[in-house]
Amino acid sequence: MNDPIPKPLFTAPIEVRWRDLDAFNHVNNSVYLTYLEQARLDWLAHLPGIWDKANGKPVMAACQLNYRAPIQWPASVEVHLHAERTGNSSIVLGHRILDRKDSRLYCDGNVTLVWIDPHAGKPVSLPSVLREAVQAAD
Repeated sequence: MNDPIPKPLFTAPIEVRWRDLDAFNHVNNSVYLTYLEQARLDWLAHLPGIWDKANGKPVMAACQLNYRAPIQWPASVEVHLHAERTGNSSIVLGHRILDRKDSRLYCDGNVTLVWIDPHAGKPVSLPSVLREAVQAAD
């Protein structure tokens, strides 16, 4: 049974660079994390408010990547982000990396971000602008 494709919260286009390739001439597995990081930062930059407060910063607590197909150069991909779960101080962002031309799925999975007080090292509440963006996308 196929799960329904979630509606994207945000879509980030990314061009594959020559330097992203490994010895097998496809994108190195570690670069997928860089693509996901860039997509998250692009999403946060598009939020209509302050998400990066002095008392709270996002920290990646967990990451799951399912590699579905190799990305070969040249390629243009897009990362689709969707909210899987929102907690008091954390959010689980699902992701899908797709080919921009034919929507071939290269990778899917999720990342858990926890908002932490950088001075105390303790979790703090998610910024309201983040919650509002997730609710608006539903």
